[in-house]
Amino acid sequence: MKYCLAIVILFVFMINFYAIGQSISSLKTISSFPIGVAINPDLLTKNKLYRNVVSDEFNSITSENVLKCATVHPKKDVYDFTKGDILVDFARENNMRVHGHCLAWHQGVPKWMYEFQGDSSAWEKLLQQHIQTVLEHYKGKMVSWDVVNEAFNEDGSYRMDTVNDEKKHRFITLWRNHLGIDYIARAFIYAHKADPNVLLFYNEFGQERSKEKLAAELKMVEDYKKRGIPIHGLGLQMHITINTKEEGIVNLLKKAAATGLLIHISELDISVNPKKDNDLVYTDSLKELQSKKYAFVVEQYRKLVPKKQQYGITFWNVGDDDSWLVRWKNAKDYPLLFDSNYQRKDCYKAFENALK
Repeated sequence: MKYCLAIVILFVFMINFYAIGQSISSLKTISSFPIGVAINPDLLTKNKLYRNVVSDEFNSITSENVLKCATVHPKKDVYDFTKGDILVDFARENNMRVHGHCLAWHQGVPKWMYEFQGDSSAWEKLLQQHIQTVLEHYKGKMVSWDVVNEAFNEDGSYRMDTVNDEKKHRFITLWRNHLGIDYIARAFIYAHKADPNVLLFYNEFGQERSKEKLAAELKMVEDYKKRGIPIHGLGLQMHITINTKEEGIVNLLKKAAATGLLIHISELDISVNPKKDNDLVYTDSLKELQSKKYAFVVEQYRKLVPKKQQYGITFWNVGDDDSWLVRWKNAKDYPLLFDSNYQRKDCYKAFENALK
């Protein structure tokens, strides 16, 4: 009788232990590299569920929008670090890495910059002061930064839009237009001078589908290495869909890793509605396709990127309704690992299993 009772007690203990283990299991606890998320400080402070998922699941955070130029530098002589500081303080409290995004981009530009008048020297000073002021404020608090974001067109040429046309997703490329293509290299130099210890990334999207864009980016990296420009990593945004070709992902990861730089999948999400169908139903078949794609990305990242170059995988926000695809593109979609109530989805389990 005592023997049977001991077995029952042991069985109950094992069940409880397993249940506890299941409840505390999270992406960050099972991954050999950092698992990050780009976050919104307003949601972080106002939504407890959002905050809990971020702290429980992730060990790296990216400043989604609040450190882009328009927000952090709203007027010529005014910098506003309020919301960026919220993220940094949260990260420190939760022992998380912080990745800054981004210092120079053709979007997220304040109106006063579009109206700025001056020769190339004045524009050079403006770029340098912006980068150095932001980096000096966060010196010792940020581990890494996206220095320049999205400088290439799909055909591999450098962006040079001269008019704003939001319907066509075109915005005046101020830095390229006023300073030439080498503004990118100088941005890296200015960032390194401001904080010699921070890791500096070039961040880009669509290289998995555009071989021309990828080739142009790799050529730039090769040139920077020869010239001693301080570049440490590549951000591969990976805003992909369930239809994205697997061979494109493989090609991107192989060639990016061959640079020897740190490789950061920096803005991952997987759209199930690339055609923006307002009547779309999130069916089991779509969930399965999305889960397989998430698993494939993780498997190939682990396989093709050497461990010393694995800077991590970062998602572009937390729950489906927080996604830029829903908020900014105004499309019906379910691109992330958590649903609108911050519950784990099928693709969460697929991603988790692939990490293991």
